[in-house]
Amino acid sequence: MLRVLLVNDTNKQVGSLRTALVQAGCDVVEEVSSALMIPKRVAELKADIVIIDTESPSRDVLEQICVMTQDAPRPIVMVSEDTQPAAIKAAIKAGVSAYVVEDIDAGRLSAVLEVAQARFEQDQALMSQIRQAESKLNERKIVERAKGLLMQLRSMTESEAYHAMRKMAMDRNIRIIDVAHKLLAMNELLA
Repeated sequence: MLRVLLVNDTNKQVGSLRTALVQAGCDVVEEVSSALMIPKRVAELKADIVIIDTESPSRDVLEQICVMTQDAPRPIVMVSEDTQPAAIKAAIKAGVSAYVVEDIDAGRLSAVLEVAQARFEQDQALMSQIRQAESKLNERKIVERAKGLLMQLRSMTESEAYHAMRKMAMDRNIRIIDVAHKLLAMNELLA
């Protein structure tokens, strides 16, 4: 059962949306009326998904989505009357997984929730791959700096410096990045 935080950023009642969510087998854990509550309530309630009903995504709503996405990412469905491409792009950029124009009818609700979850999972997997690639690139830069230091201080070739670092890593049963960190730290200490 999906735990849903329902955000009503309109002047209207969202009773029909709440009813449709319950009929779709969701647990509406809370309905909030202020965008400022989104990050805090998502964290406190451990909501699985956030549904925001808004006439048009305001700057405050988009900012709070960004905050939530950084601190506690969740799939977000935005139901809006705003059909402007700029509004849709801004919502997606902020972290919205599915943007639905007008009301969601009960028959489509389950499909919309599934699409939002699938899109969210795909985005999270891509972000994880990006973080891993950035981490590997940063590690490679550090290893290259340490290798350059050995080449300079010990008059080694690039290959000799790399093999010396690799041997030290294998002898001590640590990763080559750890050897690089130690070499660079030792050089700073002695400099």
